[in-house]
Amino acid sequence: MTTTPPVPTDTDYPGKVLGIIGLVAAFPFSLIGLILSIVAFVQSRRAGYQNVPALIGIIVGAVLLLIFTAVVIVVAVLLTSIIAQCAELGPGTHYVGGATYTCS
Repeated sequence: MTTTPPVPTDTDYPGKVLGIIGLVAAFPFSLIGLILSIVAFVQSRRAGYQNVPALIGIIVGAVLLLIFTAVVIVVAVLLTSIIAQCAELGPGTHYVGGATYTCS
């Protein structure tokens, strides 16, 4: 037998406001939004309520955090490659394989 959480009789339940804040914060600040959404989700679940905004905030925050991490890794690899190329070529402007490198 499966039990479903009670439906809130009023419009407020534990973690509701924090879940909305976490969802909104997940867009510009993915890690902060993810943390706030997780806290709100746990608060609501302990009280026996579903918190859809917090769940969406967790998903959005996690996906955006993964995308941000991937972009940082790609940029770091590209910068490392450019720095290595400049270390090999020396100072000045160089044309290698159709690409221009200005090294100082």
